[in-house]
Amino acid sequence: MKTNKTKEEIVNNKEKLRSRIESKLTARGVVDPNEVSQEELYQAIVLVLKEIMLERREGFRRDSKKNGTKKICYMCMEFLVGRSLKNASHSLGLYEELVSIIQDLGYDFEEIYSIEADPGLGNGGLGRLAACFMDSLSSMNYLANGYSLLYENGLFKQKIIDGEQIELPDEWTKTGGFWLVPHPEESVLVRFGGKIEERWNGNNLDIYNYEYDEIKAVPYDFLIPSTNSSAVNKIRFWRAAETTHSNRGMMLHNGYQTNVRSHDNARIITKQLYPNDEHDEGKLLRLTQQYFLVSASLQSIIGDYFREKGSLSGFDENIAIHINDTHPALCIPELMRIFMDMYSYSWDSAWELTTKCVSYTNHTVLPEALEAWRVDLFSIKLPRIYMIIEEINKRFTTDLWRLYPGDWDRISRMSVIAYNQVRMANLSIIGSHSVNGVSKLHSEILKNKVFHDFYKLTPNKFKNVTNGITHRRWLCIANPGLCELLDGLIGTEYRTDARKLALLNDHISNESVLKDLMGIKQKNKESFARFVYEKTGEVINPSSIFDVQIKRMHEYKRQLLNALKIIAISNELHSNKDSKIPDMTFIFGCKAAPGYDMAKRLIKLIVCLAKELNSDPITRDRLKIIFMEDYNVSIAERLIPASDISEQISLAGKEASGTGCMKLMMNGALTLGTLDGANVEIVEAVGRKNAYIFGMNSNEVDELWRNGYNSRDFYHSSQVIKKAVDRLAEPIGGQDLSVIFDYLINDSGAIADPYMCLADFNSYYQTFKKAIDDYESKNDWAKKSLVNIANSGIFSSDNSIKRYAEEIWHAEPVYKMNEKLTNDQR
Repeated sequence: MKTNKTKEEIVNNKEKLRSRIESKLTARGVVDPNEVSQEELYQAIVLVLKEIMLERREGFRRDSKKNGTKKICYMCMEFLVGRSLKNASHSLGLYEELVSIIQDLGYDFEEIYSIEADPGLGNGGLGRLAACFMDSLSSMNYLANGYSLLYENGLFKQKIIDGEQIELPDEWTKTGGFWLVPHPEESVLVRFGGKIEERWNGNNLDIYNYEYDEIKAVPYDFLIPSTNSSAVNKIRFWRAAETTHSNRGMMLHNGYQTNVRSHDNARIITKQLYPNDEHDEGKLLRLTQQYFLVSASLQSIIGDYFREKGSLSGFDENIAIHINDTHPALCIPELMRIFMDMYSYSWDSAWELTTKCVSYTNHTVLPEALEAWRVDLFSIKLPRIYMIIEEINKRFTTDLWRLYPGDWDRISRMSVIAYNQVRMANLSIIGSHSVNGVSKLHSEILKNKVFHDFYKLTPNKFKNVTNGITHRRWLCIANPGLCELLDGLIGTEYRTDARKLALLNDHISNESVLKDLMGIKQKNKESFARFVYEKTGEVINPSSIFDVQIKRMHEYKRQLLNALKIIAISNELHSNKDSKIPDMTFIFGCKAAPGYDMAKRLIKLIVCLAKELNSDPITRDRLKIIFMEDYNVSIAERLIPASDISEQISLAGKEASGTGCMKLMMNGALTLGTLDGANVEIVEAVGRKNAYIFGMNSNEVDELWRNGYNSRDFYHSSQVIKKAVDRLAEPIGGQDLSVIFDYLINDSGAIADPYMCLADFNSYYQTFKKAIDDYESKNDWAKKSLVNIANSGIFSSDNSIKRYAEEIWHAEPVYKMNEKLTNDQR
């Protein structure tokens, strides 16, 4: 990231940094730094950067205590942080010096950077958002800790063999783990199972837990520096370790108890992100992971506070606890347990403290993603927590009965426990002082549909904070060529304040700027084409249009609609070899959850279609599909700056927000999408003429469902649709994928085409054709691209964090934004 340092400062910093690196190499047995191996150099650099961050963190913590700053505790099952060397060195203001030192030692920075594994500590948007938020919290000088689990294998490494997704262990800690700072002395113990006994001691009710299993939670800290000051925050990752205590008596119990016992094996708890939960075994493990995270984190938060203050007085004024999606919802009963069982609070006092501390972000409207646990599994695994949830539910439904006497339907919808289910979303709403959606449309859907009963009960509790991305990583670091152009046009303030990108609007009609912009995009495409060839051996045409869809593989995200479009284009070329369709490269990046069969079939369709297009003499030089195997943050950093068209084509009303759309927009790709999630706000920012919007809006989707959606009506409405869908009934790339044809057309016990691909197809296809026609006028396309970049600053995660801090957490930064980093701090 560009700095305003003088040449003398850079030389001075370089000498100090090199001395520290050489000291680490000497300590590791390297006699001559000029003969150091890449791996040894990488490890020494990481150690030095960690030391610098720890030094800054101590000062930041002292200043936060002096200022009495409120601490934000951000709970999330995922933090998809990406590789750290480039990001950390840029944030610390040492990138230029580090590049020079590495060159002096005979290596290239990218060689050293490539040693680091990409930590698979997330599945997609949720984890990447959490990482962006932690970056913004540091760079905006808020005191904050993230909390998650140290998954040994991350998500999984994806291999594609004969079109099939194969999941391999992602052993990322071998190199990515060097960034972690272990704190075994701060370990805590988490209990599962056992029996609960209540004993009255005068007016106090004492709770005794026995025959339980106990797991040690060992913390490892991942440091996150600011680009603007000496602020350094951390994500605390918990690793499960065995203790000497285990419940031998559990082996005497029946089936479920035996399952519970089998999953108290410590290594299993933090072995894998999101284990398959199709069976009770997987469900128990997920529940174990979630409670392990919240119990360890809350014990740490409350214990630290008590040791510092000597009591829990003022806890709610000094601590904000945020649960990101329902995975950490057990924070609410666990806080109650700690306050009551360990600090002797009354129920009413504990509940008041809990609800003042906790806030909740919802990330989905999909019913299957609003977590619920079977009562029998839950109560055996977490008996004390279940008792507390029962009492929460009893008190809440009693209040509801007073408000809505006789309205059993409403009360059952709002209950935490109903129909043999413990509902995490309802618990999150009841136990929080704030509930927010992540885009304007999503928040309105929550209020008017998904949580309408709760909204009517407590309307002031519901808010909106649109998601954001950290422009420092996704623009300043990922796209240096573009940033060099921007520096010359509008100065460098946008690097710390993304809203300054709006100054680009003054250059929209400057033809020289537009030509430079397209030249930068072309260089990025050429760079990505080289990367793809080195990685896969696939040759792609960098002069073709790069049409990109990068997101988790899911039916509602409609990668199938994109595939149907590609089939339709292929059909058109076969009908008319002289068609004016330009050369196209369709790039997909996605993983399917291991137990999600339809998602895996859709990956197979895309891979087999790629094979067929390559072998077809009519299409092989004009249409290309690239499926980016094992798509991750590092691949995204290369692909996003090279993208022309951003596919954001989910069924309206299903995507909560999306952040990939923002990254692509900020790098000049034009949105081809529905009015869903953050697309709505992108269109508001850039205007309809600078995006390609198609299909039904969320109200029209609802109306079509009410009237009765029949995919066959749309199948027969257009020969383009019919020919594309019929192609699925035949082998593609030598594979039988007719099950997808049936999915779209034949109702076999479920609704055919449940995400309405065929209803939106004609509009999608015509809008796509308009986009590729417009691309031929490079000057006009560049104008649209520059408008998108200029108006993308509102989607910086800095803006999101400022709103959270002011409207939900009520937290102030440790330093004001004009308090710059001093030379000594550097």
